[in-house]
Amino acid sequence: MTIDNPVSDKTSIRSALGRLLRQEFLPVLTDLRLAIVMLLAIALFSVSGTVIEQGQSVAFYQANYPEHPALFGFLSWKVILILGLDHVYRTWWFLALLIFFGTSLTACTFTRQLPALKAAQRWKYYEEPRQFQKLALSAEFDNVETRSATSLQNLLQKRGYKVFQEKENTLYARKGIIGRIGPIVVHIGIVMTLLGGIWGAMTGFVAQEMVASGDTFQVKNIIDAGPFASARIPKDWSVRVNRFWIDYTPTGGIDQFYSDMSVLDDREQEVDRKTIFVNSPLRYRGVTFYQTDWGISAIRVKVNNSPVFQIPMAPLNTNGQGRIWGTWIPTKPDLSAGVSILAKDLQGMVLIYDASGKLIDTVRAGMATQVNGVTLKILDIVGSTGLQIKADPGIPIVYGGFALLMLGVVMSYFSHSQIWALQKEGHLYVGGKTNRAQVTFEREMLEILDTLSLPSKDEENTLPVKPQSI
Repeated sequence: MTIDNPVSDKTSIRSALGRLLRQEFLPVLTDLRLAIVMLLAIALFSVSGTVIEQGQSVAFYQANYPEHPALFGFLSWKVILILGLDHVYRTWWFLALLIFFGTSLTACTFTRQLPALKAAQRWKYYEEPRQFQKLALSAEFDNVETRSATSLQNLLQKRGYKVFQEKENTLYARKGIIGRIGPIVVHIGIVMTLLGGIWGAMTGFVAQEMVASGDTFQVKNIIDAGPFASARIPKDWSVRVNRFWIDYTPTGGIDQFYSDMSVLDDREQEVDRKTIFVNSPLRYRGVTFYQTDWGISAIRVKVNNSPVFQIPMAPLNTNGQGRIWGTWIPTKPDLSAGVSILAKDLQGMVLIYDASGKLIDTVRAGMATQVNGVTLKILDIVGSTGLQIKADPGIPIVYGGFALLMLGVVMSYFSHSQIWALQKEGHLYVGGKTNRAQVTFEREMLEILDTLSLPSKDEENTLPVKPQSI
């Protein structure tokens, strides 16, 4: 009776899986064509995430991407929501594509680039003349003495080659080994960039806030967030908008808008302060506050000798004819009469209309007018700042990856050149090869060979350089 050995069976299964992985899966995973297809797919979906607005409401996509007619005949709001094109960078399939591409690069690094680097670091000597026939460039000198190998060594060292010589009649030299390291650094940089993007997508968030001048707020209006972003959302500190203002051009256009902002701790003590404007955000604890928009939040008025009233203003629908805000101010205690106030900017100019829609007066901040038998004084127009708030912990990793990527590209331009020499039976054999810049290497080799073939006047007075040992 035969008894099966479970340990042997498990070993056989693992061995078979290992062979399958090495022989079938790894060649496909490290295929350059597959990497190019994945890179193009990542680029395509990244472009779609730039063109299609991200993190908007369903109503927004329904209004801008209707089903009839659909954009390009197929791109409607339903397609966008089903495929997740409203949050491309956080969809499972986009993250899976990044992981797959990163895995392919990593496998290529370990199976191809690192072995190539190790092979380039090893050197061997050519001990037979027939070995030089396989080289792209080679030459043979007749009737030479021992000093010819020493002269070649001196020439190569002056040109930046690292020379290895174990015997007097053999020589190996190389330079540009950094060119072999460059592709590995490029792969590491790309993988770091992918990891940074994945980490940012999983742990970052985007929020928007419209805050009136003088108000304090906490980040609450989250429009897009990763599954692990809750730890990044500020809970123990808040932000106060001390003042918001706009600088206008002489023609009345907006030159720049500013927000003077303070960061407050849980005891409402100021811990940081900065005046932000477009392209100059406030950064605190990994959260960045960008100045992106503005509006009018309220108007401050007095009726006769009443206290100061701050009345909210709301944006009005102008059908794309510009931005305008309006409100209604009562002129009688029982609210039976009042006037409408319209404003289009923060320069202080407001329009006053009666109940029938007739323009009564146009005044600036600080001025008063008579309406419905009372004195209405416009004290100030209160602006509001539109902020986009982002937290992306993956940005430092992405920047580090880009830095390595650029460094690796520069390193890859260095040519890895190798030269061999053999002195045997009165003949000197010299040959070499390089992995790039063939024309430049040919010129260098010809210059070396021409110099080597010329007799040196002071050669006999030159002390030989001590060969480098392995």
